[in-house]
Amino acid sequence: MTNLLVELFVEELPPKALKKLGEAFAGTLADSLRAQGLAAADAAVTAFASPRRLGVHVTGVAAKAPDRAVQQKLMPVAVALDAAGAPTPALLKKLAALGAGAEAVAGLKRAPDGRAEALFLDSVVAGATLAEGLQKALDETLAKLPIPKVMTYQLADGWSDVKFVRPAHGLVALHGSAVVPVQALGLHAGNTTRGHRFEAAVASIEVAHADAYATTLAEQGAVIAGFAARRAEIQRQLDAAAAAAGGLKPIDDDALLDEVTALVERPNVLSCRFEPEFLAVPQECLILTMKANQKYFPLLDAAGKLTNRFLVVSNIRPADPSAVVEGNERVVRPRLADAKFFFDQDRKKPLAARVAGLDKVVYHGKLGSQGERVERVRAIAAAIAGMLDVDAAQVDQAAQLAKADLLTDMVGEFPELQGIMGGYYARHDGLGDTVAAAIEDHYKPRFAGDALPRNAVGLAVALADKLETLVGLFGIGQLPTGDKDPFALRRHALGVIRMLGERAPQLELGALLAAAAAPFGALIKDPSAALADFVFDRLAGSLREQGYSAQEVDAVLALRPARLADVARRLEAVRAFQALPEAASLAAANKRIGNILKKAETAVEARVDAALLMEPAEAQLAAALAAAQPRADALFGQGDYTASLRELAALKAPVDAFFDDVMVNAEDAALRANRLGLLKSLFDAMNRVAELARLAA
Repeated sequence: MTNLLVELFVEELPPKALKKLGEAFAGTLADSLRAQGLAAADAAVTAFASPRRLGVHVTGVAAKAPDRAVQQKLMPVAVALDAAGAPTPALLKKLAALGAGAEAVAGLKRAPDGRAEALFLDSVVAGATLAEGLQKALDETLAKLPIPKVMTYQLADGWSDVKFVRPAHGLVALHGSAVVPVQALGLHAGNTTRGHRFEAAVASIEVAHADAYATTLAEQGAVIAGFAARRAEIQRQLDAAAAAAGGLKPIDDDALLDEVTALVERPNVLSCRFEPEFLAVPQECLILTMKANQKYFPLLDAAGKLTNRFLVVSNIRPADPSAVVEGNERVVRPRLADAKFFFDQDRKKPLAARVAGLDKVVYHGKLGSQGERVERVRAIAAAIAGMLDVDAAQVDQAAQLAKADLLTDMVGEFPELQGIMGGYYARHDGLGDTVAAAIEDHYKPRFAGDALPRNAVGLAVALADKLETLVGLFGIGQLPTGDKDPFALRRHALGVIRMLGERAPQLELGALLAAAAAPFGALIKDPSAALADFVFDRLAGSLREQGYSAQEVDAVLALRPARLADVARRLEAVRAFQALPEAASLAAANKRIGNILKKAETAVEARVDAALLMEPAEAQLAAALAAAQPRADALFGQGDYTASLRELAALKAPVDAFFDDVMVNAEDAALRANRLGLLKSLFDAMNRVAELARLAA
């Protein structure tokens, strides 16, 4: 056993897909070798991925997989043997197909198979050679790669076509120092590869041993082959260059860092500048144009403010980098000038003057224009403003202007800046920080972990915006399916959940959905019920991710709490309840009571007639409930759900005694109704915080 290296050398791979391609190439190939017995389950796997190569290094790969014993079911005994126990033609035919003769009949084993017996053949399957196994693994790997877009190209013979992400030009397969004779994409494996397109020491690089691959490429090819190693080196250089620029810090953007890592094989970070006057443009615009168009890393000061410095990750290391620096500074200047031009032009026209133009912007074929949508958001926001008791005029102004920046040149160029630019233009129009911040924040939270709107006005508009989207699209049947969610409705629902839970505890989901449906009128079918289910499903998933058990979440959300802000306290109360020694018994009793009430012939009312409490156990339970319920209700009303459940836990003994000594379904109808009424009173009292029956094992 020795280590294995496989490398596929190709033309420049799509940078945004490189990381996944590298991980999939290494992972799938190693998994296939393990499945064939050629690599151990704990074999170390190292992935390599650079702009022009995909590779993998696997430790401890065998030249041949061990033989393995297999037992194969042939057929039922009744079919395989005749009445005298002799093999039937069917059995002999089956054995012949497997390469065994009639003499194998004596070695067959009989074993139960369901209700009958069957015959089984024990045999030994020869293990695959590395050449066979690696060829299979390579074929499987190439077939399963997550290629974003396949291209077709012609091989050197001029006749054959190959489909792959990019044209492939070389294949290396080394088991130790020996070449493994495999092929892929019209290429035969060897032990030579190529290095950096411009800075490699030699044109063709011979890899002497599988373990020497990364070192050889670095020394002779000027290539850091490993994606993770190259990324770490870029981050190290970025931090060093930023510190050298006066204690600055590069912008933190993992996606940008991954993309740049996929663009270079020999990273060289250089420090550049642009003219300070461009800093008059909102920094979000400058940062976005530098990141999106040029893949630069803007530098920020300690306060997070943009400076006129930025870092470039070059793919070459010239002795004098001044030409590279000057070239990048020259290239970025027109981009920044464009941003400044858009900003200056946009400010010549106030946001309010753009609102009318939204009537010409299509929002959805069934839901009308952006202008119509704005009017619905205004109506919903007005209702929420009343619920929150915030300035209705400011809420209405922010809601009316929130989408106006969609018609600006800056947002037309950079759609990611919608809302952000609206905030800047609102301040320029003299609308004040409250309205400007609300316009800027009305898309928040945009993603998991994003900040919530900064003020109550922004909160009202953000809720209105997300609810309008959810209600409108649910109302026309545009629901998410599987992993497809083109309108990001799951994200919108999670945003509503966070805002209600963290910033608006007094708001009730049902009232919000009703307020959001009203402005649509007959345009949609009221989706409130389905949408409430959707929101609670998202909430359940989020809570499970936070560490709550499915049982705990199910028990609390089964009651559909009107205020989502109550859910966290209810969950903590359930956890505290489960820690009590009485919890298991009371949960089981609740489950039993629920089943009894479901089977009742008529609807049961929570009403008890003391004169009909004939058995001591039922009288004791009624007395204990009458004593505990007022205190539990008072604690529930104060929001102390933990103490409320703890108060009711004292009912364990009388509940157990009731079920031991009292027959609920008595023959006397009045007694039966009274006992059911007592159980209904108990059930209602104990299930205000959560449906405790769902905690039963």
